[in-house]
Amino acid sequence: MSIQKFSLEALKKVRRYVQDALSLADTERQPQTWAALDDSDELPEPESLDDLSGVFTFGGLSAEDLSIPHLRTNWFLSTVNPAAALIKLPGLRLKPALRLVSYLYRAEKDGVGLVFAVPEALSTTAQLEKALVESGNLSQPPRPEGALASFMEAIEGDRSPASFMIASLLRRELQDFGALGQQCNWSHHRLIDAVPPQAQWQWKVEQPPKDFSPKVRVLPDGQAAVEFFTCRVINPVSIYRHLDQYPMGQYRASSLDRAIAVIQR
Repeated sequence: MSIQKFSLEALKKVRRYVQDALSLADTERQPQTWAALDDSDELPEPESLDDLSGVFTFGGLSAEDLSIPHLRTNWFLSTVNPAAALIKLPGLRLKPALRLVSYLYRAEKDGVGLVFAVPEALSTTAQLEKALVESGNLSQPPRPEGALASFMEAIEGDRSPASFMIASLLRRELQDFGALGQQCNWSHHRLIDAVPPQAQWQWKVEQPPKDFSPKVRVLPDGQAAVEFFTCRVINPVSIYRHLDQYPMGQYRASSLDRAIAVIQR
């Protein structure tokens, strides 16, 4: 049984890389739909002749626009390929014949995203858009045909300590993919390796941890445990302990994310 610790800077670097790989285009981040415009909205005055073309096209949707999913429904198929985040991540890879696909939901200032793992044969745009027919509001998300129970079931790797730590960060970034406004969760967490000193903390555990460094323990039978800590920077400002347990031969973990301290006011 061995324990390997990781530097905070290494984790931050991995996180930034994954976030960059999952970044949304402006039109997917906060798309403006024709239906969202009030009757009282006025068209902006053109500042030049070049702007006149926009005035005339603004009066209606082109055939091309009508083919864009998010102009017709709150759920739409995203152009982001979540598997792109795996290209340079050491120790992890996508299983053969599987694909990661993503959907987005947008409603005014809020939004969420969903990532699914599906068989390659069912990952065409036509197949994935079929799931949109049955989707509705936020509580009625699409689910493509053949989707695995968890997108982490599509991940395999070399079972190294680093691969488990990276898998824990990757899963949380994918779960928070596309989140906007009140739907954001993981994006409010900052990785830490020590108690932030600029505040007084009220501990919710009997014995505060002595070591806040990110670490992985790999057991002889192939099971693994990951532990790291974050500070949530929105109210209630809290220190979180994250514990992931990986069974043999899998990168789908059972997780416990627990607030162990809150800031004293």
